[in-house]
Amino acid sequence: MACFIVSAAEAAVVKAVEKVEEKKEIKRAESGEEVSSTRIPLSRKLKWLSYMLMGGSFLLMFEHIWHGEIVPWFPFLSAMADQADMMEMFHEMATVGVCMALLITFVWAGICIVADRIVKRAEDPVPEV
Repeated sequence: MACFIVSAAEAAVVKAVEKVEEKKEIKRAESGEEVSSTRIPLSRKLKWLSYMLMGGSFLLMFEHIWHGEIVPWFPFLSAMADQADMMEMFHEMATVGVCMALLITFVWAGICIVADRIVKRAEDPVPEV
């Protein structure tokens, strides 16, 4: 019903953290601090996470619109019209929504670990045979 809201909220928080980290990286570069050219910046990794969360939220929102769970009139979520449906919706957000957001975050963490290893491998010199 409204499980996509959890991922959308996490995406908004991640986007704000990404912008703060981006500004810090720019300040470090302007101050002359050495920036590694072979290291993936944290702001770029956070951008990956925000794209994954926003994309998933958008697709789920479209699916909920398709099935009539999101309507173009107030309160916009069909489950908000009835008290029992509201409780079911909040339960779904707390279980399914949180699990989906955590799964996306764990997949992103795995992607970051693999990307760091690939960059590190490319940085290391190739041993001669």
